[in-house]
Amino acid sequence: MTSRERFLAALHRQPTDRPAVGNCVSAATVSLMDASGCAFPDAHLDPDVMAGLAATSVEILGYDTAMPYFSVQHEAAALGCDVDWGRRDMMPDATTHPWRTAADVVIPADLLARAPMVVILEALRKLKHRYGDEVALIGKVFGPWTLAYHLFGVQQFLIMTLDDPDEVRRILEALMPVPLLFAEAQREAGADVVTLADHATGDLVSGAMYEDFLWPLHCRLARECRVPFILHICGNTADRVGAIARSGLACFHFESKVAANEAVRLAAGRLALMGNLNNPELLLRGTPEEVRAEARRVHEAGVDIIAPECAVPLTTPTANLRAIAEAFA
Repeated sequence: MTSRERFLAALHRQPTDRPAVGNCVSAATVSLMDASGCAFPDAHLDPDVMAGLAATSVEILGYDTAMPYFSVQHEAAALGCDVDWGRRDMMPDATTHPWRTAADVVIPADLLARAPMVVILEALRKLKHRYGDEVALIGKVFGPWTLAYHLFGVQQFLIMTLDDPDEVRRILEALMPVPLLFAEAQREAGADVVTLADHATGDLVSGAMYEDFLWPLHCRLARECRVPFILHICGNTADRVGAIARSGLACFHFESKVAANEAVRLAAGRLALMGNLNNPELLLRGTPEEVRAEARRVHEAGVDIIAPECAVPLTTPTANLRAIAEAFA
């Protein structure tokens, strides 16, 4: 199978010649920047540099995927946040949160033509030209919950969920066009699948809150978009895996805070599972031998696509990231 065939088969829970391996959030590291000559902050702002750094997942790590959106800030920047684009060893960060009420949520008519959006679409086109149908291309959009964090500020928005839940629902509904439009644009640019990153993390948002505020919107995204989604939510998400499995989304990318076999049990075969390899202890501080052993264990537990649990730390050793694919060579 080609890498693209393998990844898409695993995404749809179909047989593969070997386990699919990839990363749907970010596999960028300082070492990979040095190896490719494509580094932050230019890799957030220049499509050639962005595509060059994304290609290291294929060319150096041996993954089945390439994913060019490394940060969490592009939609926020396009919607009016000031962003510090960081440096080679620091991710970007929004420095302003301009909105206060649902009435402030205005989606500009030229959203997809704004520079932070264009750079990702252009990088996907360049990767599609480079790899054709050989490699699975993964795009990324941020869901309405994460967008609200950026545009309103995390603390203000979470307080609002308690003080004015109806206003929160108005905000989330008003933000829905952003992932809908951007996901479709990324599909047209060459993405085979799109990560839907929506940080209703288990550490801050209960399973009941997720089902109340976000689950209906995630179901709608699954219905209305023509591209398969990989939902990513950080933290211990065992209390919402069952709901996510009923959403119509293609895949759930989950952290090691949920045991692999427990996630498989909760998903009950209703969607694919991806991720589960621990970042701070295994990939950052472990050995290649430990990574290979854990990758095989996660696969044996029933996880469909083997991957780091979240965006990898920027100082993660290349040998450890490469060991994921080597486990199944």
